[in-house]
Amino acid sequence: MIVAILTATGTAYRTYFEGAQFVHFLLGPATVALAVPLYAQFARVRRIWRPMVGALAVGAVTAMVSAVGVAWLLGASKVTLVSIAPKSVTAPIAMGIVEKVGGLPSLTAVLVVSTGIIGAVSATYVLDAMRIADDAVRGFAVGVAAHGIGTARAFQRSEEAGAFAGLGMALNGLLTAVLFPLLVWFASRF
Repeated sequence: MIVAILTATGTAYRTYFEGAQFVHFLLGPATVALAVPLYAQFARVRRIWRPMVGALAVGAVTAMVSAVGVAWLLGASKVTLVSIAPKSVTAPIAMGIVEKVGGLPSLTAVLVVSTGIIGAVSATYVLDAMRIADDAVRGFAVGVAAHGIGTARAFQRSEEAGAFAGLGMALNGLLTAVLFPLLVWFASRF
């Protein structure tokens, strides 16, 4: 809706973003606030860190490769491919890394929000169909796949699910910020 309004009114994205700086600024403290419920789950995190690292690596790479693969098969340009790859990472991280490697941050923002909404809406059904009942596992999966919007949805299920979703979101952002530029560099070699 925001993209449609900006297009209809002829408002430049930079102008919009200047007006949204306050909300963008508040994303930082909101992300840090996710550490409080996670601290209560610290003992559990220590017990299951190995499978979480594996799930994080598979989830981050799958999110990037599948999005880029589908877009490439459909004939997307290189700029679009770069802009699509970090769609499962929270917006400030995704937009920052896309801008540094020559992508379109505005396209990335739309894709990030879309991914979060779709993930938050469908996660319950998908995880129920897979018979995954553990709130830590559900939350971590949602955080890795659907970043902040998915994390907000996970908190509606339980504090444990929300805490692990926040952890998944943060770790996916960190891993993607490291892996994505390396993948772009590697892809540019071919």
